[in-house]
Amino acid sequence: MSTIGDSSGTGDSDAGNETSEADSTVAKQVSDILDSNRSNDERATPLSRDMVFDVLKNQRRRYALHYLKQADETVQLSDLAEQVAAWENETTVGAISAAERKRVYTALYQSHLPKLDDAGIVDYNQNRGIVELSTAAEQLDPYLETNTRDDISWCKRYLGIAAIGFALLTAAWLEIPPLAGIGDIGLALLVVVAFTIVAVAHTYDARRAPTTGEQAPEIVDD
Repeated sequence: MSTIGDSSGTGDSDAGNETSEADSTVAKQVSDILDSNRSNDERATPLSRDMVFDVLKNQRRRYALHYLKQADETVQLSDLAEQVAAWENETTVGAISAAERKRVYTALYQSHLPKLDDAGIVDYNQNRGIVELSTAAEQLDPYLETNTRDDISWCKRYLGIAAIGFALLTAAWLEIPPLAGIGDIGLALLVVVAFTIVAVAHTYDARRAPTTGEQAPEIVDD
């Protein structure tokens, strides 16, 4: 009888342990989901200007962000460190020394990437050595992107106005209707007004989009 009782007691104990482990697993899963949702909410918070300027004031962090933007996927910390070291030393990845690579790797690992992760700009897994941009990083685009392409676009606008003005003056000189009756002063005034409007729009656009004032480096294959 005692043997049966002991066996029953042991079975109840095992069942209790299994139930306890199952409850613990469910609780952990719920906690992970809540933490994930909380993390997503935190990373969705708009970055303050002070935070943006503090993050971007360091060139090494800007280089890291440039690389991650061009990669547009999860990258290995080792690959990131090599490219940043190459940019800093104005050379290629294959030409950097072990010391240069290690110096950048250590700084990214210990300081820069944790700072970017705390700000919600990147998702950094320090244990696995992988990093990728978060959705909050899009808020840095106006500051990281240079105005090179915009300047080219505005140059085309100015060139277009100059071409139209030249065509109008030529048509008036040849007395082609309906421009034959328009005086030179009127045509000149029209061209000046057009240039003024485009110049004002260009100035407004340039002031509306602040940048770091540096050309974004490109990844060059060795």
